[in-house]
Amino acid sequence: MFDFVQKHKRILQVFLGLIALTFATWGIESYTRFAGGRDTVATVNGIEISTREFSEKMRQQQEQLRRMFGNQIDPAALDTPEMRRAVLDQIIAERLVAYEAARKNLFMTREAVIEAITSAPEFQENGKFSAALYSAYLTQRQTTDKQNVAELQSQLPLARLVGSISDTAFAPRVVAERMAAIEGQKREVSDSKLPLQPFLARVNIDEAKAKAYYDANPVEFRTPERVKAEYVVLSADALAKQDPPTEAEIKQAYEARSAAFKVEEQRRASHILVKTKEEADKILAQVQKSPGSFADLAKKRSQDPGSAEKGGDLGWFGRGMMVKPFEDAVFSMKQGETRVAQSEFGFHVVRLTGIQAGKTQSLEDVRKQLAAEVARQKGQRKYAESSEAFSNMVYEQSESLQPAAERFKLQIQTTGWISRAPGQELGALDNPKLLAALFSSDALSNKRNTDAIEVAPNTLVAARVAEHQPAAQRKFEEVKADIEQLLRRREAYEMVQKEGAAKLEQLRKGEAAVPWTAPKMVSRRETQGYPPEIVRAVVAADTSKLPAYVGLAVPDAGYLLVRISKVVDGEPPKDERQNAQRVAQMMGAAEFEAYVASLKGRADITINSANLEKK
Repeated sequence: MFDFVQKHKRILQVFLGLIALTFATWGIESYTRFAGGRDTVATVNGIEISTREFSEKMRQQQEQLRRMFGNQIDPAALDTPEMRRAVLDQIIAERLVAYEAARKNLFMTREAVIEAITSAPEFQENGKFSAALYSAYLTQRQTTDKQNVAELQSQLPLARLVGSISDTAFAPRVVAERMAAIEGQKREVSDSKLPLQPFLARVNIDEAKAKAYYDANPVEFRTPERVKAEYVVLSADALAKQDPPTEAEIKQAYEARSAAFKVEEQRRASHILVKTKEEADKILAQVQKSPGSFADLAKKRSQDPGSAEKGGDLGWFGRGMMVKPFEDAVFSMKQGETRVAQSEFGFHVVRLTGIQAGKTQSLEDVRKQLAAEVARQKGQRKYAESSEAFSNMVYEQSESLQPAAERFKLQIQTTGWISRAPGQELGALDNPKLLAALFSSDALSNKRNTDAIEVAPNTLVAARVAEHQPAAQRKFEEVKADIEQLLRRREAYEMVQKEGAAKLEQLRKGEAAVPWTAPKMVSRRETQGYPPEIVRAVVAADTSKLPAYVGLAVPDAGYLLVRISKVVDGEPPKDERQNAQRVAQMMGAAEFEAYVASLKGRADITINSANLEKK
């Protein structure tokens, strides 16, 4: 069951992306009407998308992109009309799928979900439901039975909707076998290299040719505009270091969070799971009469095979890790007590075998953690209090960064020569918006401070130009040797390509002999270290007549000749059923794509363009 949920959640996520792509490509306007609404960005089949929901989704997407690109993106670039439309497209796509699930009454009661759990193959052992396996699953996911059931109540209907469409696809046997054969086919190849280096020695570039290239391509020989800069960084981290937490603050934080440092009581129990109350009462009587027989009875009579093999032992657990009726019984028992408890899985003969009292971690145990947390909170609070004043000061006193540095106890840092180009090691200055400000006419001509610019969460940077070098044309004498080397390599590359192509033609006619490397078996899956472009040429080559030859020019290296001497057909898939299922899943994805397109065509979508564009 859980494989089913995860499989179809992945398909759903893929096609939510496809829906958004379709919206972005065709334009929402092509099938929606526009309306106004004070707090609504859009409605999908009558269900509103609020401005608050949209803003939160925008924030999440922006943070995700900033993390993905290591804070190298200008924040302003993340709030464009295209970005806002793409985010709205995604929400609309989610609404469409959820609306269709609701329209088809794909709802599951709590009882139906519990029945699905108890019959799930993941929790079966020897043909029976295993409470121990289920408990281990909950522990691994750090969730409770109640939370898991509630989550599945929303996931299973959507997964079943996806499955009802994608699982109807059928892969004919001949198609599945052909795909497996293509993927598994191997070709025996050898190669022979024509290196570039010998051709370089045959090329002679005179000064006139180099000068002609220089005159025709002046942009290549311009030094970029450069500056040396000063800058200051106001960040929550830096402010936190200025004011370390005191002992009193650490103690206060410990007292305020004392509940978080408590280790809850743990209990250990064994159980024998049976179907009826009558059977449970009989086993209870036997156990009370002969306490030492509990483990043997569990092995013979318990319908929970996971714990039965261990004499019914469930190990240590805390509150929230077992189903509630069972948990309530265990946590109300005394050490060594045995009783009957009922849950949705049946009747449990329970014995409490251990109690570990809850305890609280001492201040010393958590001092380092608390000190870091208090420092972070103080830094963030001070940053919130200081950021506006810092921004105002670098703007109002734009002739120098010194006043801001002194007031906020910041160090003025300097750079070497830097340009507008990305990819430099610039540290705090490596931000597109900040670089643009630093190279603005106001910063260059008037040597004024830039505005304070947010380069990362809780981090502001202001900079100013200390020295400036305009872009300049390098003299021919400075670059003559570089041009000659460039032209020499170009001409040598043309020569090796020409000779390689001629050699390839001779090989195909049987008129040439070259030294070959030892043969290797190459396939789409096993490339033997060959680059992708070589492998593509090898597997695409016509092998109706062997040996077959292909040739490829390799930039800056030379030319590669490849001989294909043998073709070995791929073996039939070891598991034909699994292979057919894989191909059917690919075809099912295409079926679901068509289904999504039909949903879009029938949807009643209203867009409030004013609220969408509002920032």
